[in-house]
Amino acid sequence: MTIQDSRKRSGGRGPTAGDERGFTLIELLVVLVIIGLLATLVAPNFIGQSEKAKPKAARVQLENLRNALDMFQLDTGRYPTSQEGLEALRSRPGAAAHWSGPYVRDQIPVDPWGNAYIYRSPGQGGAPYEVGSQGADGQSGGSDTAADISVSG
Repeated sequence: MTIQDSRKRSGGRGPTAGDERGFTLIELLVVLVIIGLLATLVAPNFIGQSEKAKPKAARVQLENLRNALDMFQLDTGRYPTSQEGLEALRSRPGAAAHWSGPYVRDQIPVDPWGNAYIYRSPGQGGAPYEVGSQGADGQSGGSDTAADISVSG
């Protein structure tokens, strides 16, 4: 059917302003209010989930650092000193014979809260090293997401 055929059937007139369909401003505002209400109900659930995932992400990063430290020890016969710190995994410390790093691909990661991981050698309880995060509050102790997370060798 052509445009001329449709005009003949409608009495020779084209589409008029009354024939057009669309949304009014009120209808659009109602839809926006509904979307806003849904967002306020759903968004806190997503935000809470990301905060709960941060301690898990820190544990994964700490395990990766533990593996890198063990590789460093296999090559050099020792773990980095506290003074050398985790940076010894990226660049050769002066006294490390047989260093064949870097043992981490990119920069030394920071914890999920943006703080540097703490490295001590020797660690507590006679462990050769300890590496950890002080959690969301960046201070020793705490509970939930503010709890300290650490691994030792």
